Amino acid sequence: MADSHHTIDIDGCAVPLRVRRNARARQLILRIDETSGGAVVTIPPRTPIRDAVDMAQRRAGWIAAQLKRQPTPAPFVDGQKIPYLGTEHTVRHQPGARGIRREAEMIVVSGRIEHLARRLTDWLKAQAKAEISLRVQQKTEILGDPERLNAEYGPPRAGCTPLRAGRVTVRDTRSRWGSCAVDGQLNFSWRLILAPEYVLDYVVAHEVAHLAYRNHGPAFWALAGSLTERMDDAKTWLNVHGKALHRYG
Repeated sequence: MADSHHTIDIDGCAVPLRVRRNARARQLILRIDETSGGAVVTIPPRTPIRDAVDMAQRRAGWIAAQLKRQPTPAPFVDGQKIPYLGTEHTVRHQPGARGIRREAEMIVVSGRIEHLARRLTDWLKAQAKAEISLRVQQKTEILGDPERLNAEYGPPRAGCTPLRAGRVTVRDTRSRWGSCAVDGQLNFSWRLILAPEYVLDYVVAHEVAHLAYRNHGPAFWALAGSLTERMDDAKTWLNVHGKALHRYG
């Protein structure tokens, strides 16, 4: 069943509320919906939608407090400051310029102003894919063959062919920064191009290590740590600052 959309009143403001049914839900679950800037309530199959709306309205104070803690949006507009590999850059619109280029601490975007956000997003995605793909290639070469992995870290997964990473894709994922499919296809959040370089490098190392070890056991962490220099620092940075990367654009 499709989600139903509503609004609740919080201090005179109409706040979006999404109600979704889940066959496995046993109770009403309220959380913040970062995409809409409102809230979402998950309900069991037979629960009336009205119950979800009433619950959200009763918890209006909690919702308001949580929304205030959300990062302030930073749209892609002329003059906006955004990080590129962790270094702050100012977006500059120059209609007569050519393409998009990064110079000094600026990202110069040409073309019509109404196309700036889309063009900058597409460019950042392309930069992310290029940067990540290069590191995937470099790190898969470091992996070596299954025999070496077995000798140094323990038996890799059955059928492991670490030198053959699958296709690399970038998306706007919110639940994870990267993933490794069974067939070796690697998927990453394009927003990693906004994070410090050592953070991006760690996420690539993490997913490349999954080509050999599917779980998060000692062998996996030992291999991942050998593929990047600041693993612990990167994990801490993502825990503290990662959520804020979604405010851009």
